[in-house]
Amino acid sequence: MHVVAVLALDQVIPFDLATPVEVFSRVRLADGTPPYEVRICAGTDEVDAGVFTLRAPWGLDTLGQADTIILPGCADVDVPVPAEVVDLLKEAAARGARIASICAGAFILAETGLLDGLRATTHWIGAAALAARYPRIDVDPNVLYVDNGQFLTSAGAAAGLDLCLHLIRRDHGSAVAADAARLSVMPLEREGGQAQFIVPEQPPTPRGAGLEPLLRWMQENTTTDLTLADLAAQGGMSIRTLNRRFREQTGTTPLQWLLRARIRRAQHLLEATDQPVESISGQVGFGSPTAFRERFRRVVGTSPHAYRSTFQGARR
Repeated sequence: MHVVAVLALDQVIPFDLATPVEVFSRVRLADGTPPYEVRICAGTDEVDAGVFTLRAPWGLDTLGQADTIILPGCADVDVPVPAEVVDLLKEAAARGARIASICAGAFILAETGLLDGLRATTHWIGAAALAARYPRIDVDPNVLYVDNGQFLTSAGAAAGLDLCLHLIRRDHGSAVAADAARLSVMPLEREGGQAQFIVPEQPPTPRGAGLEPLLRWMQENTTTDLTLADLAAQGGMSIRTLNRRFREQTGTTPLQWLLRARIRRAQHLLEATDQPVESISGQVGFGSPTAFRERFRRVVGTSPHAYRSTFQGARR
């Protein structure tokens, strides 16, 4: 059983604390078994969580037993991190534990020195402070999360959900992560991670929005060479109206959205099948494997073969 330890320090942000607890606790494999055991741990009998007081069932010794450690943010990042916590996190890292921070939890992880020389992110409000306090860290406030392999950081609020789903996907593949996403009522395709896997994602279109039928049709026709005129005709509107509504509801253009849909489909095929890259490129609507590779690298940040090696290997 993979132990996920969630650290609760005084002034812990309740949302950051609850996110990994809820997401990892709900995960089930194909046979129905839970792959994670979630433990909330603290160094004191009671933890001040702002609007309530928390009693954690586990002590800090759990950090020495955990396979993954999650560091939720605290309301006041100027409060010193307990020396015992810093030492225990360093020891956990030395034995290979995976450590991830949510929102301002990046300040806790940064205090250990484990992020020195690496890219990291945090809530955009605290990004400048993190960069000033820890100049050896390359702080990027423009991504949802950063995955450096053993050490991960996420931006604020819902980005913690994205990070947790990303970890599940790394561990057990996209199918298990998709189930967890559905239980969390969260879109799985909001990806953004380490330098090799950054995906600047357009906001998901809410169910019931005016473009939903058209977007569903576009996803079902990713192999077709569609033009703006085709999309406008299918949506029953002018090209000008189509462009305006796409900007309003998805934050991007129709053709960029279509390209992203094709790449998402390719990511799934790379994870779930052994089909050659050349075959997948045709299945997702690219005229040539070369064009597919170039677009995939531009969007995902790495090659199709490297992506498959990472995520299909984790699934198996």
